[in-house]
Amino acid sequence: MKRRKSLLPAFIVMTVLAVASYGCGGKSQSKEGGEKAKEPVVPVEVAAVSSGDISAYFTGTATVEAEQETGVVAKVSGVVEELFVEEGDFVKAGAVLAKLDDEMIAVQLEQAKADLRKQENNFERNRDLHEKQLVSTEVFQQVQFEYERQKAAYDLAELSLKYTSIKTPISGVVSQRNVKVGNMVLQNQDIFRVSGLNPLIAVLHVPEKQLERMRPGQRAILHIDALGGADYEGYIKRISPIVDAGTGTVKVTVEVKDPTGRVRPGMFARIKVVYDVHTGTTLAPKDAIIAEDRESAVFVVQDSTAYKRSVVLGYTNTTHVEILEGLMPGDTIVTTGKGSLKDSTKVEIVSSGGNK
Repeated sequence: MKRRKSLLPAFIVMTVLAVASYGCGGKSQSKEGGEKAKEPVVPVEVAAVSSGDISAYFTGTATVEAEQETGVVAKVSGVVEELFVEEGDFVKAGAVLAKLDDEMIAVQLEQAKADLRKQENNFERNRDLHEKQLVSTEVFQQVQFEYERQKAAYDLAELSLKYTSIKTPISGVVSQRNVKVGNMVLQNQDIFRVSGLNPLIAVLHVPEKQLERMRPGQRAILHIDALGGADYEGYIKRISPIVDAGTGTVKVTVEVKDPTGRVRPGMFARIKVVYDVHTGTTLAPKDAIIAEDRESAVFVVQDSTAYKRSVVLGYTNTTHVEILEGLMPGDTIVTTGKGSLKDSTKVEIVSSGGNK
């Protein structure tokens, strides 16, 4: 009994020391665990959700063409005697572009004129005789036929002389000159090309599933790379009634409005045909949208914390997307750094963009 009583104080002392040691160790471990659990702050760039208008459009590419373009041909054979225009010159319909040597045709015209005068006199004489019944009807009809044939020959010679002056049937710019002075040209040879610069057109081949969205008069925007990326207004002039069975597309012709006169046939154009406009709608920068499977989301920043929020998208343009559900104008959303975020992540705003 005495031995048990002597061991009791020692046991109590050891127990107190163990509890004290455990308490100190517990505080140390709790402190280290707290430091490890501290969430890092992610730097992000943000922008404000805005309100505005957004358009829906069909995009395509095409080459600008002249609505009116023609080759100017020689209607008679001959040697080029004189040129009156050069490539790049503007000409009006009916203007003389070149002159062929007409000396031989002029002589042929004079000969045809003399033959016609002779046949005319013979016809008038036989007509008087026929009225007096001094020549038969058969003889008179033969004389009349010869007179009419010679008149046609004279008219043809006169027309050939007229055709030695080569004229353009349309107004426009001389885009090609295929002959030089002294060249021999043949009948129906193409010697000039004239392109009308007003109006200019661009032909789109639109998939048939987009056809119901197209209608004549619809606004179009043409982006011309060759002119420093300038944009030009246009509109749908006509839509073909036929669907190409091989490609499943419809020919849509867009007319270009170019008051500057800088657009030229052959230029490459990127075309947007606007078929609908939503006004006063909620807009968010495209950079803020996160695509996940079939859903879209954004990170909304509130009190230095980023919260993930699902959104329903509408129309999209080059910089913004329409938000049908999930955001309100004035909301702050993450545009850069969203890849490092999870829901309820602490963030630090390093840059705040305005409404684009």
